[in-house]
Amino acid sequence: MIQSNLLFLIIVGSFVAASSAYIGSIMVLKRMSLVGDALSHVALPGMAIAISFNLSPILGGFVALVIAVFGIWYLEEHSETYPDAIVGLFFTTSLAIGVLITDQPDLLEALFGNIEKINFTEGFITILISIVLLTTAVFLTSKITASLISEELAKSSGINTRLVNLIYLLTVGAVVALGIRFVGTLLTGALVIVPAVSARNIARGMRSYNLMSILFGVVSAFFGIAIANYKGFMVGPIVVLVSIAIYVLTFVVKLLPLKLNRQRY
Repeated sequence: MIQSNLLFLIIVGSFVAASSAYIGSIMVLKRMSLVGDALSHVALPGMAIAISFNLSPILGGFVALVIAVFGIWYLEEHSETYPDAIVGLFFTTSLAIGVLITDQPDLLEALFGNIEKINFTEGFITILISIVLLTTAVFLTSKITASLISEELAKSSGINTRLVNLIYLLTVGAVVALGIRFVGTLLTGALVIVPAVSARNIARGMRSYNLMSILFGVVSAFFGIAIANYKGFMVGPIVVLVSIAIYVLTFVVKLLPLKLNRQRY
C-alpha cells in the first residue's frame, strides 16, 4: 500500500506535470520549446531572495518570472530584437545573478528541485494553481491556434493577439515556477517539453495530442516519484528520465509502421 506522504507527493506532482505538459504542448506548436527551459533559470534570483527571507521559493520564483515575462513581452512588442534573443538576455542575466546570491546548499536544491519539502498547505495551493493554469491554457488553445494559422485572420475575428500572448506567457511563467520546486531550474524545461514531443510522435489529431501530453506528463510524475522514493534518488532527475524513456518508446512505435510498410515492398 502506498504511504500517505508518498501518495500526496504523487498527487501534487501529477497535477504539476499535467498542467506543464498541456502548456508545453502549445509551446511545441508555437516553436517555443526552449523558452520554458530558459525561463526556469530566470526564477533563480527570486528563489534565492525568497529563501533568504524564509519564504516559499515557489513564490520568489514566480515573482521573478512575472517580472521577466512582462519584460520579454514589452521588448518583443517595442523592439526589433527577436523573441529568442530577448529570452536569452533575461536567461543569462538571471542565471549569473542567481548563482552569485544563492548559498551553496540552497543552490543545489534550486537547480534540481526537492518536492519532498512541500508541506500540505503548499501542496494544496500548488494543486489549485495547476488547475487554474490548465483551465486557462485550455481556454487559450483555440485562440492561439487561430493566430498560428493566420495572425491577421485571428485579429479580424476579434482576437486580441497581444493580450492572448501575454496571458499565455504568464501561464508559462507560472507553470515553470511550480515545476522548479518539483524538478529544479535545470530540468523544468524537460517537464514542460518532453511529454508534448512524445505525444506528437503518435497523436493523430489536436485533441489526442493535448490529452496524450497530459497523460505522458502524469505517468512520468507517478513513476518518477515512486521509483525515486523506492531507490532513494532525487525526484527531479528520475522524473525526467522516465519522461525521456516514454519519448523513446513513442518514437519506436512511430517507426514501426514505416518498417512494416518497407518490408511489404
